[in-house]
Amino acid sequence: MADRRPLISGNWKMHHDHFEAIRTLQKLAYRLTNEDAELVDASVHPPFIDIRPLQIVIETDDLPIALGAQNCHWEDKGAFTGEVAPPMLAKMHVSYIICGHSERRELFGETDDDVNRKVKAILKHEMTPILCCGETLEEREAGEAEAKVERQVRAGLDKVKGDQVAGMVIAYEPIWAIGTGRTASSDDAQAMCGTVRRVVADAHGADAAAGVRVQYGGSVKPTNIKELMTMPDIDGALVGGASLDPDDFARIIQFRLQP
Repeated sequence: MADRRPLISGNWKMHHDHFEAIRTLQKLAYRLTNEDAELVDASVHPPFIDIRPLQIVIETDDLPIALGAQNCHWEDKGAFTGEVAPPMLAKMHVSYIICGHSERRELFGETDDDVNRKVKAILKHEMTPILCCGETLEEREAGEAEAKVERQVRAGLDKVKGDQVAGMVIAYEPIWAIGTGRTASSDDAQAMCGTVRRVVADAHGADAAAGVRVQYGGSVKPTNIKELMTMPDIDGALVGGASLDPDDFARIIQFRLQP
């Protein structure tokens, strides 16, 4: 792993009501140490209804865990029934917002242009985007994985300044590995995360490529996190199912301690 501070993010998707979310967060915080907080950044991304309760817990108990969201709209306000605006999330001290997750792209029809507008809106309100990219199994088997990821990264970062890119997070998540129990080999994950960094360097310069944090996501578990995190271009993980269990998620955040 490079010198960039690792970021381990838990995407809770459509799980946990606010009571369950509070219990999970408190159990997670209990399992983490001061050393963990010094060495690794951690964030949790609950459903929207859980954000305010978790904000209160994090700030009241001074927990070393950042608050994140799973999505947002790109407009500050408007007639967009069911959507949540970036400034609403900023008011609740959200630090990271996932944008362009494959489930949003594949199930809800988000386009590269939609994702780009969200990236710029998140940055406008001084939060950090976690820009997602990744290929399907069919695209990988057809040899189109790198081209797909390059297109998504270039489009997602279009007209974003290099110094802003340097502070961002890009999550490479092979769609075929999300929730399936299948994980890209550490070498394959490194190759694709290296592709992400190469594209950033080509489009936004060496400083942006050196600063951006690249996460791997896709069936990340306590048993495979350490090997993934030894790769030079993997700076963290976007964790799905395993982040719902505070014991497993704590062990993932403590990857340096795993056998």
